Amino acid sequence: MNFILYSDVNDRSISQSLGRPEYSYYFVLKTYRPVLESLGRVHVVEAVSEVDPLFRRLAAEGEESLFLSFAPPHKTPTDLSCPTICVVAWEFDTIPTEHWDNDPRQDWSRTLARHGRVITLSSHTAQAVRRALGEDFPVLVLPTPLWERFADIRQRFASQPVNPGTTLQTLGCIIDSRTLGLSADGLIAPIVAETESPPTPEPEPEPEPEVVVPAPPLTWRRRLFIAKHYLRQSLREAAGQPVRRQLLIFRHYLHQTYGEGFRDLLPQSLRARLRGERPAAEVPPPAPVVEVVQAPIEDSHPQAVFPDTDQVVETQVEGVVYVSVFNPDDGRKNWHHLITAFCWAMRDVEDATLVLKMTQNDLSTYYVHMLTLLSQLSPFSCRVVVMHGYLDDQQFARLYGAASFYVNASRCEGLCLPLMEFMACGKPVIAPRHTAMTDYIDDRVAFIVDSSQEPTVWPQDRRILFRTVYQRPDWGSLKNAYLASYHMAKEQPERYQAMAVAASERMRDYCNFAGVQQRLADFLQLQQPTSPVPESPVATAGAAPC
Repeated sequence: MNFILYSDVNDRSISQSLGRPEYSYYFVLKTYRPVLESLGRVHVVEAVSEVDPLFRRLAAEGEESLFLSFAPPHKTPTDLSCPTICVVAWEFDTIPTEHWDNDPRQDWSRTLARHGRVITLSSHTAQAVRRALGEDFPVLVLPTPLWERFADIRQRFASQPVNPGTTLQTLGCIIDSRTLGLSADGLIAPIVAETESPPTPEPEPEPEPEVVVPAPPLTWRRRLFIAKHYLRQSLREAAGQPVRRQLLIFRHYLHQTYGEGFRDLLPQSLRARLRGERPAAEVPPPAPVVEVVQAPIEDSHPQAVFPDTDQVVETQVEGVVYVSVFNPDDGRKNWHHLITAFCWAMRDVEDATLVLKMTQNDLSTYYVHMLTLLSQLSPFSCRVVVMHGYLDDQQFARLYGAASFYVNASRCEGLCLPLMEFMACGKPVIAPRHTAMTDYIDDRVAFIVDSSQEPTVWPQDRRILFRTVYQRPDWGSLKNAYLASYHMAKEQPERYQAMAVAASERMRDYCNFAGVQQRLADFLQLQQPTSPVPESPVATAGAAPC
């Protein structure tokens, strides 16, 4: 059997695609590929237009082919000669059964029905498909095989409730709450090393005249940063608000953007008219204003001065260490609650650390927001460490080994590879039991966070209509889970070890290579597989979102 694979995101485009609704398909393809190679020959194409020519060439050689589309159904064709199966990563309780923008492809039920079968990553997605297409529709639930990839980490890093000390490294930057100088005002005041008080200067008989220089103009880089900052603030505040309220919010931030970044570009007369004034024609134009600069003007937003991200940096973590991996631009991840509940629960605990590995390449998309949030929470004794940048396999191995617990507070998940990877390393977790996580989360392996339904929209639906639901994790339950897990780590090490073993065994039973291989072979009616488990890289959580 020949497997023809396609993903809308590939090796060249992944760095620019983080955050897109379909970027998780890239990682699913990479984790499925070894299984497919054990069952036949694999061909990866860069465009859908390459599928049928390859299919016809292989057919002329007497070989069978199957096209596996690692893309959403609305981006998967239905008119190919090659048999097609769509691999669906989906986290909502319904699939689109209607179309919009005069595009019938948006109706997933129509596309999947024409394909005749589908592969999903979770039972939750399979149920959504069957609600639309009937209980008899052929659906294979196939988690990604990752158990064997973490055998070396399980041997090197035994699960410990209290970490005696681990050095974490990344090529990028590390934001550490203990070195930021957080203030309750929400202002970031960098800590400066203490120095001796300077001697009192002797009075001079004749002070030197002050230096008079023109005020420095705004650079275009600064103007664009101001516009980007207020655009992001307006989108965050407008989300979920009534239309009238959204218009007021956008108007307010548009005025702020104009006032701080672009007002000086307009002629004085036009600025006066915008202020509602009537310029007097008889008044001569004022003389050029020369401002007196006594000292360099500090940036009014010191947190906007981004740290260097081109060097390898490191930090030491110890105590009870909580880890989470996510893209801060992904609204499903609910990371504000993840941080606020931790800081609230551990406000007076010095040996509790929350390590956040960000999978967003652009630091500017969350840096100001993150530091503002930490400032609002200060003072607190616990520690929050944000890792921004690239981690190689060895650096990721140390991150897996450093964790006492993995934390998930998402509103919905299509699979959640990072959560599964830390469990495969023998780490108990804090997580809700909903969407895809119902397949492998229970109270034997996790401190379960309560959640309830709330309406939402399909991410690709430009109409922004409520057609589905996801889950709202309970903040108080999340805070209590932090407290209970910390108590267990400090006071009940035997119970911790039992939960760690259960987490590892759960992943062995759920996503071992042989089991996934056999399920796929049975679904496709292929011969009994005999290929051994291939070796593959360890670290995938660094960017995997699903």
